[in-house]
Amino acid sequence: MAKPLPPPRPVRATTGDEALIAEAVVVTRLDRAIGWARKYSIFPYPFATACCAMEYMSLSMSPYDIDRFGALLPRFTPRQADLLMVIGTVTMRQAPILKRVYEQMAEPKWVMAFGACASTGGFYDNYTTLPGIDLVIPVDVYVPGCPPRPEVVLDGLMALQRKIQGQKHRLGPEPEQPQAAGR
Repeated sequence: MAKPLPPPRPVRATTGDEALIAEAVVVTRLDRAIGWARKYSIFPYPFATACCAMEYMSLSMSPYDIDRFGALLPRFTPRQADLLMVIGTVTMRQAPILKRVYEQMAEPKWVMAFGACASTGGFYDNYTTLPGIDLVIPVDVYVPGCPPRPEVVLDGLMALQRKIQGQKHRLGPEPEQPQAAGR
């Protein structure tokens, strides 16, 4: 039986302007480039309420180094953040505050439920604990654990980065909605 032919190799320019362009130009779609840039420029807002906050603090230490993923500097105002990290238990009294913080964030925005308490209410089965923040705001990534290990948080962050890069990014202003006819 005859061996299959190898695929043809692309012909590369060896001299002139074509060679310079081949070494210096990367061709891609603009929305993919925006997705790649957003993936590595996440500005988290830590909504830390309980013991999971200690694990969040350990993410900036050298063994884990969240800065490798472009998410080191936390923003302590929702207007400068695009990732809301809900860290720990959220009570019913805190739910309207959490919703207000989420609404103050600029688009695009993402939410990470950090730990069992933020995801499901944890082991608190009473009337004061919110049984999962997804009852108040939409959640993009759930990080399991009580408290979650830093490795698991980094896995959740990488899952969010894959989601951000795969999204269709809007270029330019949003189109205006048609106005309803007068009465």
